[in-house]
Amino acid sequence: MARVKTGPSRRRHHKKVLARTAGMRMSKGRLYKVSREADLHAGQYAYIGRRLRKRDMRRLWILRINAALKSYKLEITYSRLIPLLKKAKIELDRKILAELAVTDPDTFKAVVDKAKGSQ
Repeated sequence: MARVKTGPSRRRHHKKVLARTAGMRMSKGRLYKVSREADLHAGQYAYIGRRLRKRDMRRLWILRINAALKSYKLEITYSRLIPLLKKAKIELDRKILAELAVTDPDTFKAVVDKAKGSQ
């Protein structure tokens, strides 16, 4: 019988990859060669997804702010609000503004009124 010097380390590596792909369909979760390819692709998608999530969240916050401005009939749009906030030296980011718009409409209205007052 041939001597195998990489036995334990190779088994450990294979188990690690197979554990990461457990639950994938067909042979991607069972066979090492296929599993390794699936793991590499999954890693690439995850990397890209972490960058896309930042973009998606910013878009969501902008949508929420604009929707709140329309629903509260504040007669101003998002594109006009942001320069007004900068002019009034109100340093609230889009995440906080969106959160205020959803959870605390009165405070959101007060912030927008203060920004409009600085014209």
